[in-house]
Amino acid sequence: MRILFISDLHLYSERPDLIRALLVFLREKAPQADQLYILGDLFEAWIGDDFITPDLQPVVSALKELTDNGTELFFQHGNRDFLVGERFSELTGAQILPDSHLLDLPSGKALLMHGDQLCTDDVEYQQLRIMLRNPAWQKDVLTKSVEERLMMAQQLRESSKASNTEKTQEIMDVNQDTVSTVINEAGVATLIHGHTHRPAIHTLDGDKRRIVLGDWDSQGWYFEVTDQAEELINFEIN
Repeated sequence: MRILFISDLHLYSERPDLIRALLVFLREKAPQADQLYILGDLFEAWIGDDFITPDLQPVVSALKELTDNGTELFFQHGNRDFLVGERFSELTGAQILPDSHLLDLPSGKALLMHGDQLCTDDVEYQQLRIMLRNPAWQKDVLTKSVEERLMMAQQLRESSKASNTEKTQEIMDVNQDTVSTVINEAGVATLIHGHTHRPAIHTLDGDKRRIVLGDWDSQGWYFEVTDQAEELINFEIN
């Protein structure tokens, strides 16, 4: 058995190197896996399944080829691609997961999350998250024109960047009490998430672990699980 986990690629047209890196990963590494989990923020912005840019169409096609050839694909929403929907699932063969998902690994049960819901010290963002994840708000947004949605996405990105410059790194990281709570409530020893762009394997109280996936920039990251081992792996992106 081999399972791969990735997150926070933030794909968009101005970073063709990241798109190329993912296409290589999907062609050379992912087919060796039984399952691939994408834990959010695959895209820098996703304004709806009805608008796929020419730059990203090869990614959608490569994901479909992967699932057609037998690798199971699972997708969890991030804070950038929360509008990914059923049409994307149909186009890629991906199964869309809830915000929290339990998974059996050889080492025991694990809890999968994007990770933004763990950053509870960032009260401003958590309030925004409630709006962005509201089904009624999302339904209303999807009725707007592509041009309007593109403008909204740009405004959200600019607002986020401006807001983050005024926040400490501690505020934008996970809250340790929240981490302990979700692990204990789920009854698991392992939490796997992305979002914070701080790849690491943290040992927590007792035998518990928090595995943080890395974002793709000058390096790519994935977490690999087999029957024999688990490893957080990085590689150069050219």
